[in-house]
Amino acid sequence: MKMASFSIRDIGPGLVLAATGLGAGDLIASAVAGARYGTTILWAAILGAIVKFAMNEGLARWQLATGSTLVEGWIQRLPRIVSLYFMIYLVLWSFIVAGALIASTGLAAHAIYQDISVAHWGMLHSLTALVLVITGRYALLEKIMKLFMALMLLVVIICAVWVAPDLSDIARGLLAPTIPKGSAVFVMSVIGGVGGSVTLLCYGYWIRERNWVSSADLQRSRIDLGVAYTLTGIFGIAIMIIAAGTRPEVVSGPTMVLGLADRLAEIVGPIGKWCFLIGFWSAVFSSMLGVWQGVPYLFADFVGQFKSNKVTTTAVDTRSRAYRGYLLYLALPPMLLLLAGKPVWLVIAYAVAGAFFMPLLAALLLYMNNRRDWLGGMKNGMATNFILLLSVLVFGLLLYTEIGKQLG
Repeated sequence: MKMASFSIRDIGPGLVLAATGLGAGDLIASAVAGARYGTTILWAAILGAIVKFAMNEGLARWQLATGSTLVEGWIQRLPRIVSLYFMIYLVLWSFIVAGALIASTGLAAHAIYQDISVAHWGMLHSLTALVLVITGRYALLEKIMKLFMALMLLVVIICAVWVAPDLSDIARGLLAPTIPKGSAVFVMSVIGGVGGSVTLLCYGYWIRERNWVSSADLQRSRIDLGVAYTLTGIFGIAIMIIAAGTRPEVVSGPTMVLGLADRLAEIVGPIGKWCFLIGFWSAVFSSMLGVWQGVPYLFADFVGQFKSNKVTTTAVDTRSRAYRGYLLYLALPPMLLLLAGKPVWLVIAYAVAGAFFMPLLAALLLYMNNRRDWLGGMKNGMATNFILLLSVLVFGLLLYTEIGKQLG
């Protein structure tokens, strides 16, 4: 298989994916784990990055081998219940995640400038992201996301260096994996929280925008994803280091961000607090921007496939009614969640459906990418199959835990 030549400028879609995935959820999972167990489970961030890399590499390999996105593959080659379930889940996931992102951006901006309320800040960010996506194209998104990725990593790493404990503790946490008593759920949360969930599927559309459409582009994609998930793992490690030594009750609820910022203020002064707040804002707003731009691809692709019933290797039209309609659905209706509490049934449905998606994705990649008649010589290798099986186990346990938590 002939590979396309690689240039440093090829690194882009993976950074967009990383910046999208590194939102408030990743920060919270890593921060809670760091506050409870210090640096002992730093290795979980590395394992999480490896697992997500394997899943995303499998997704890209499927697309480059078959010419169809994973959504198109589900529609064309699997029972219809798979794609219909996913779309029902996507509509539910989108509403709740969009509401959470609006609230998170509002909280981050309010922590920096408190004269504007959390709700108003959140709405302003949602409308700003809406305008940027409608008026811009993928090339603009990639430039903005690279900037945000550099900013958040620089700030978070600097903060971690300021408060870092003894280097031997960090080395043990990275190189000598242990699972402290009672930490299994938190370890799985870190592994599952690193690098996004549904947003993994957006990568296929972003590489199409780069015109990576054949097996010759696989090496480009692997390097791109390798850089992205290396940085993602570093981000998770840095957050756990920052949270280590913080009282667990400080990193819970809506005061979590201020609790971590205050810890930095105590150690290095006000500059530490403001650096962390800027880094947190960068993380959540870049996540919003990536979701607003990337997730409508999934809906528009689904609608287009059901209309034409034909696989296409062309990029989804971002000016189509389906794409822009779903963009409006993300940006506007979820604002209502800032004004009213979430209905209990919606929270339970989202928690269960959200926990179910990742083991389903891993299982589908195991099935689809091991079909030689579909992928030929690009089917899964033994190492990939092992990691995907591990993913099914880890995310399956998270699903079981989440269902038990909601029904218990």
